[in-house]
Amino acid sequence: MGAFFTFFCSVGFLNAFGVFQEHYESHQLSNHSSFDISWIGSFSTFALFAGAPIAGILVDRVGPTVPLIFGSLAMLLAIFMTSLCHQYYRFFLAQAVLLGASMSCLFCPAIATVSRYFQKNKGLAMGVTVEGSSTGGVIWPIVLNELLNKDGVSFGWTIRIVGFIMISLLVLAVLTVTPPVKKVGEGNAPCVLPEEEEINASGGGQRSEKTFQENIESDKKDFVSLLNDTAFLILCLGLAMSYLGMFSPFFYATSYAQSLGHSTSFAFYLVSIINGASFFGRILPGILADRYGYFNVCGAAALLSGTIALCWTTAKSSRGLVIWCLAYGLTSGAIMSLQSVCAAQLAPHALQGTAVGLLMGSVALT
Repeated sequence: MGAFFTFFCSVGFLNAFGVFQEHYESHQLSNHSSFDISWIGSFSTFALFAGAPIAGILVDRVGPTVPLIFGSLAMLLAIFMTSLCHQYYRFFLAQAVLLGASMSCLFCPAIATVSRYFQKNKGLAMGVTVEGSSTGGVIWPIVLNELLNKDGVSFGWTIRIVGFIMISLLVLAVLTVTPPVKKVGEGNAPCVLPEEEEINASGGGQRSEKTFQENIESDKKDFVSLLNDTAFLILCLGLAMSYLGMFSPFFYATSYAQSLGHSTSFAFYLVSIINGASFFGRILPGILADRYGYFNVCGAAALLSGTIALCWTTAKSSRGLVIWCLAYGLTSGAIMSLQSVCAAQLAPHALQGTAVGLLMGSVALT
């Protein structure tokens, strides 16, 4: 549940940027072009993935709690600073730079921790976790639309209300996202001893120091081996190509519908429709992947997602837009839920956080 909330508050909130795109165009940043405004969402996505390698290494070294606390505080600061912004550069610093960077310290620990709890049904478990971003992508646009366009709440207080909602959810995430603990003698269960227990189990003194040094050397070898793994490098390259433009519908679905003459209310709900379909796109493919292979299902989803994206501009009626959003959300959601499972399959158990971080870092390039 805690991992679910980290995705709900981070990637789920980012998936709602289409609402901000339209609102900024007609209000605070009306003197800027759509292209300029889209840079806020684009750079936030870049910062989200670019910070993942550092967050992944931190998770493997110090556990998930420290990155989660840092990410939560930084994200709340970014949210409340955004509520005070009126100029473009301030929006960019708060919502693009700080918010994006803080998100990497939230979702990366969640993915790495959940993957360590499961050997079987890992695809389903990861799908349920990543489903938090779909749920957030459905709820956040509705919350923003109701407050901004129907209840007449000011932009500043709308964002502050979002921040207050996030506080309780992030506190629960910090308290519940903890690594599995294996007691000595449990065999090869998919768990990892915390450093304190490992030192105590080794007998202390010089022996514990020697064991610690051996573990560091082993981690270095595993890290170099991971970087030289051809399958892992191909996975990074393939997903980087898949992500090229993948978030464009999340940013422009609202603006595109309005450009065709559809109502503002209908246009706002398209982002929620995409994320609602993505909800099922993260669960069902996870079940299929546990049976037919993570890489097979992820590759098929990437191919279908790209094909559907090419059909975007052919959808012009309200019915066509809804059908397109449902199809795109279903296929793109599968990529997001299975990418981390694929990375975890190729990495040593102790470096799963690092592997997920490196994968996300490669995605940031596109």
